[in-house]
Amino acid sequence: MVDLELDGVRREYAGTTALDGVSLSVAEGEFFTLVGPSGCGKTTTLRLVAGLESPDAGAVRFGGEDVRGMPTEDRDVGVVFQNYALFPHMSVRENVAYGLQFDGPPPGTTADERVAELLAMVDLAGMGGRDPDELSGGQQQRVALARALAPEPHVLLLDEPMSALDARLREQLRRSVKGIQRELDVTTLYVTHDQEEALAVSDRVAVMNAGRVEQVGTPQAIYRRPETAFVASFVGDNNVFEGEVLESGDGSTVVRVADAEFALPPTDAEAGETVRFCVRPERLSVAGPPTGAAPPGNRLTVDVETAEFLGDVTRLYCRWAGRQVIVRTSDVPDADRLAVEFDPAAATFF
Repeated sequence: MVDLELDGVRREYAGTTALDGVSLSVAEGEFFTLVGPSGCGKTTTLRLVAGLESPDAGAVRFGGEDVRGMPTEDRDVGVVFQNYALFPHMSVRENVAYGLQFDGPPPGTTADERVAELLAMVDLAGMGGRDPDELSGGQQQRVALARALAPEPHVLLLDEPMSALDARLREQLRRSVKGIQRELDVTTLYVTHDQEEALAVSDRVAVMNAGRVEQVGTPQAIYRRPETAFVASFVGDNNVFEGEVLESGDGSTVVRVADAEFALPPTDAEAGETVRFCVRPERLSVAGPPTGAAPPGNRLTVDVETAEFLGDVTRLYCRWAGRQVIVRTSDVPDADRLAVEFDPAAATFF
């Protein structure tokens, strides 16, 4: 069942288009993430859902009801902002209880019981008497989450809540947030610029660019089957190639890129047309030093420019035919030139 829907939403600021016909649907209980670079429109989308702004065109619907003009306090949403927005003159307990001012606690629960329940849920039991400035950044983030969840909102909105935290703490807290979301089964709209975070926590992801939605899908589909060059390059490392179709049949497609010919999966493109495809760095395997003969199959002879040791793997930045090629591998021969290869199934057409 669709719980939250945006239908052809448009928003402009002083003649600049922030959102250009955005349409999305979020199912009940789904963890749905908006990801994209700064200025792509993801936070504007969240603010429209929260009722902090109004669309210039299109509709925002909760359970099929158009909520245009409905104030935030009547939308039954909980919001966690990027800066947490905790009240410094209130204790942790008072900050969480503030979320109950407009909507009381769930039936059969007192305000004190609800606050204690939520502090325990976010691993802050016993800290209700502290002031916000006595807490770490991660603890403050959890207080803000508890405050947003206090009135048991129908929709939870999270606007880059972990961007100010260090990498290890972000990993810990995103697992905590996902666990709480699953336990409460609350419909969640999450905004982040961190692609890894989006892939890790989401049921589905919408990749945004310049006020538009480029692709919506599961994390696996977004990563493995990008539909546009922007998605391929923005979500994780990728190698994007452009070439001419030499042969196109039922079984495979032969594409020439620079002076190399690659056997790729079938496509609708015909001979003579230009196509683009991508191969993820981890799908390129190191075949060893080049042999000197013309490389057979889907092989490239690359010049290694930089190697970054990442612990479990090494990221190689290479050059081939005047372009950069990235390889992720655990097998790194000590050589400046390497032959790398890929299976046809590793290539994805746009």
